[in-house]
Amino acid sequence: MNWYDQHILPWLIDVACGLPMAQAKRRLLVPQAKGRVLEIGMGTGRNLPFYDRSRITALVGVDPALQMHRLARQRSRAAGIPVELMGLSAEQLPTPDASFDTVVCTYTLCSIPDPAQALSEMRRVLVPGGKLLFCEHGRAPDADVRRWQQRLQPLWGPLAGGCQLGRDIPSLLDAAGFAANTQAAYLAGPRPVTFHYWGEAEAA
Repeated sequence: MNWYDQHILPWLIDVACGLPMAQAKRRLLVPQAKGRVLEIGMGTGRNLPFYDRSRITALVGVDPALQMHRLARQRSRAAGIPVELMGLSAEQLPTPDASFDTVVCTYTLCSIPDPAQALSEMRRVLVPGGKLLFCEHGRAPDADVRRWQQRLQPLWGPLAGGCQLGRDIPSLLDAAGFAANTQAAYLAGPRPVTFHYWGEAEAA
C-alpha cells in the first residue's frame, strides 16, 4: 500500500462520506436495520451513529481497508454499539448461510472489485425474508452524464480507492437474485458523481 492510500485516502473518503447528502441517506436507511446486522464496507464507521441500538442484537462490519478501522472503532465507542470488525472484502464472507437478519451496504458497491460476487454472498448470508438496505451512487440515466462518467473514470478510480462511477446498481441487484424497492435521483453536487440509488431488497 502506498503512502497516499495509507494516509490521505482514508481522510478523503471520510470527508466525502460525511457530506450532508450522504448523511441524509444514512439517516433514512440505517435505523431500519434489525436483529443480527452485517455491514459491508464499514469504512470509517459513518453509519454507526444512525443505528437504532434497541433494534439490533449484533453488528458485524467488514472492510479490507484496515487503515480505516481505527476511526470505525472510535465511532463504535461513541455510538455505544459494539462492532466485530473483519478486515476483508465481501466476495467471500466467512459466515454461515442465513446468519444475518439485515445487511447494510452504503457507498460500497462502487469500489468492490467483484460486486456481483459480493451481492451473491450478501444474499447467501441473509435469513429468509431478511433485508438488504442499500444506498449507492452509480450509472446516470442521461447519456451526456454517462459520457462524463466514462471520461472521468481513469482519473477518478485511482484517486478514490478504485471507485467506479458508472456501475448499474439495479442490474447488479437483479442479477444477484434480489427483488429491490429502489428509488433513484440526482443529489446535490456534480452530476457524474451524484446519481444515487437507494432502498431495500429481499431475495427474489
